[in-house]
Amino acid sequence: MTKDERLAAQNECQVLKLLSHPNIIEYYENFLEDKALMIAMEYAPGGTLAEYIQKRCNSLLDEDTILHFFVQILLALHHVHTKLILHRDLKTQNILLDKHQMIVKIGDFGISKILSSKSKAYTVVGTPCYISPELCEGKPYNQKSDIWALGCVLYELTSLKRAFEAGNLPALVLKIMSGTFAPISDRYSPELRHLILSMLNLDPSKRPQLNEIMAHPICIPALLNLYSDIGSVKMRVEKPLASVPAASRVRPASRIPSARSRGGRIGHSPAKPSIPPPLSSVYTWGSGISNPLRLPMLNTEVVQVSAGRTQKAGVTKSGRLIMWEATPVGTGASSLPGSIDHAQPQFISRFLEGQSGVTIKHVSCGDLFTACLTDRGIIMTFGSGSNGCLGHDNFNDVTQPKIVEALLGYEIVHVSCGASHAIAVSNEKEVFSWGRGDNGRLGLGSQDSHNSPQQVNIPQEYEAQKIVCGIDSSMILTVANQLLACGSNRFNKLGLDHILSASEPYSEEQVEEAYTFTPIQSAPLNQEAILCADVGTSHSAVVTALGQCYTFGSNQHGQLGTSVHRNSRVPCLVTALQGLTVTMAACGDAYTVAVGAEGQVFTWGKGARGRLGRRDEGIGIPKIVQLEESHPYVVTSVACCHGNTLLAVKPSLEDISV
Repeated sequence: MTKDERLAAQNECQVLKLLSHPNIIEYYENFLEDKALMIAMEYAPGGTLAEYIQKRCNSLLDEDTILHFFVQILLALHHVHTKLILHRDLKTQNILLDKHQMIVKIGDFGISKILSSKSKAYTVVGTPCYISPELCEGKPYNQKSDIWALGCVLYELTSLKRAFEAGNLPALVLKIMSGTFAPISDRYSPELRHLILSMLNLDPSKRPQLNEIMAHPICIPALLNLYSDIGSVKMRVEKPLASVPAASRVRPASRIPSARSRGGRIGHSPAKPSIPPPLSSVYTWGSGISNPLRLPMLNTEVVQVSAGRTQKAGVTKSGRLIMWEATPVGTGASSLPGSIDHAQPQFISRFLEGQSGVTIKHVSCGDLFTACLTDRGIIMTFGSGSNGCLGHDNFNDVTQPKIVEALLGYEIVHVSCGASHAIAVSNEKEVFSWGRGDNGRLGLGSQDSHNSPQQVNIPQEYEAQKIVCGIDSSMILTVANQLLACGSNRFNKLGLDHILSASEPYSEEQVEEAYTFTPIQSAPLNQEAILCADVGTSHSAVVTALGQCYTFGSNQHGQLGTSVHRNSRVPCLVTALQGLTVTMAACGDAYTVAVGAEGQVFTWGKGARGRLGRRDEGIGIPKIVQLEESHPYVVTSVACCHGNTLLAVKPSLEDISV
């Protein structure tokens, strides 16, 4: 696209986002794909009004049909004008029909003009046959020019041909300036013919306003019929792409269940061979949601999820960033006096705009901010800039993803966000941290905060691979599957205490804070190969190469996986999961989630406000969480933050043939 084409396309996206009306083509989203701007809009299978008129040949439409179409266009244009927007290219080619050719929807806002108190639309734009006389004279474009175009459309409906046509532009302008057009058939009522003539008045001040047209005696019966016959034309309250019917999007090859079905497996119901499984499902619970709630999804596969204090985000297999947002509670009918509303919040999903055509491969959420990692090793952050956690060398908030420019010279392979800090690692094993520095969580040797990335020194014998950031601490998982940690070690939640056996360490062997990344010292963690780790508010969990789950830190609410709420700084093997191969674990504020190789999901710890994904208050013994999956599945990603959990699953390839 040229610069002008790009601006026009971006303008159409901005205009469409402002409009929400049953007679206007609905906008879903825009994104870049292979350097082309893609705009996803509502599909109108009935073609254009121009094609509809052309197929009539010389068979004139009856007046009721004309008015049925006209009042819908009228309502749509009225909505556009109330938003202080001029269409500037209203014509029958831009008016679309539904599959029954009964409902009309106007579209193509590529050259629309959003009015402001200081702007006037002077540019000569639009299809020449529909431009107004004042535009031919170079006068400012206003609402009356759209009404002229509306008159041209109504004339075309009555005559099946354009009001103004000529072999060249000067002749066309001459016809428009003189107001010369063929007379309207006398088969139509004098009121309809007079309405057309009033809209095609050469003097803009003498053309009627839209509300005057709507109050015209000939339009009122048509408007009443429209509301009584069509009723409430279905339209979406929100505009996320998630609300697009799956059938209207291009679907990949169907996934057909195999003839073999194991059935009876823990965590799912037997597969129904007639219903293909979704590409993936994402569940959430906590913050009052007691049972796993399936989030609205697109026909796509989510491969990784992350949760923040207010954010829920995921990365699709195609590299798109998807966000889930809770709709306001209590927007429906009011409850009876004295009643208690237990309704669960509803969520909508949307693709993040401003992704700029890049492919996202990992996302991490902090408190009120988010970091994305692209397939080219670039980090983009957005959200709250407090504490400098966006890494942009300032404390400003950013609404759209913005590149962390200080890291452009490095190829970043992993990034993690804590509550108010972030850490990244490059392909050369370099580590960078920024944000709030309390407790030494940045690993920079002090408690200083930084609003731009600072390189972190780690012991030379260790090579960083992945980062895990918590509320007030951080961990590095090395290439050799060892753990380094820094920050607050309260309750020995980082395993930095010098522990050689199951006995409690002496006070001099206890570490409360570490300002630099230090190898964990607590046995047996210092001797195990660790594949996965996560840090909660006051405890941590790791998964070893043998598939065992260890927890360490506070056990006030049984979050270590033992029914005995003992105060111990010694790491604890979750014995209730022995015999099960654990593949991943995540820690919330006072609870733990573990996932088995067969797709089982276990939770334990504090159960208040639905933290455990079930209705019991919870104890220190792991219990399974039931998901509403009709097909065998595997868990692809799990994330916890405070009291919220996010879990992504997909069909098991062992049971589903592609």
